[in-house]
Amino acid sequence: QVQLVESGGGLAQSGGSLKLSCVISGFTLDYYALAWFRQAPGKEREFVAAVSWSGGTTYYAGAVKGRFTVSRDNAKNMVYLQMNSLKPEDTAVYYCALNTFAVATTEDDYDYWGQGTQVTVSS
Repeated sequence: QVQLVESGGGLAQSGGSLKLSCVISGFTLDYYALAWFRQAPGKEREFVAAVSWSGGTTYYAGAVKGRFTVSRDNAKNMVYLQMNSLKPEDTAVYYCALNTFAVATTEDDYDYWGQGTQVTVSS
């Protein structure tokens, strides 16, 4: 049974930082891509960042580029999202997701999802 479990969410002030983590278990294949998506209240879920198996290829949404950094540790089955210079509009539930094929930026390409972690940024 594949499980993705996020942690690290919470309350931050505008301009502050948070680091999200996601641990993957129960997935036996190599060479999977990982991504972060988010969903704000009343809005559709949107792509945030993605990273390839090697970590050598990353993609970012325009709204977070330069502020957020995605990384992974395959030995620990972990993916991270370092979020700096946070803004109130970053408030959302953040989800990690796994893609068994290749790194991508669309929700439909991801096969497994975590339950999400809440990030709230106050102004």
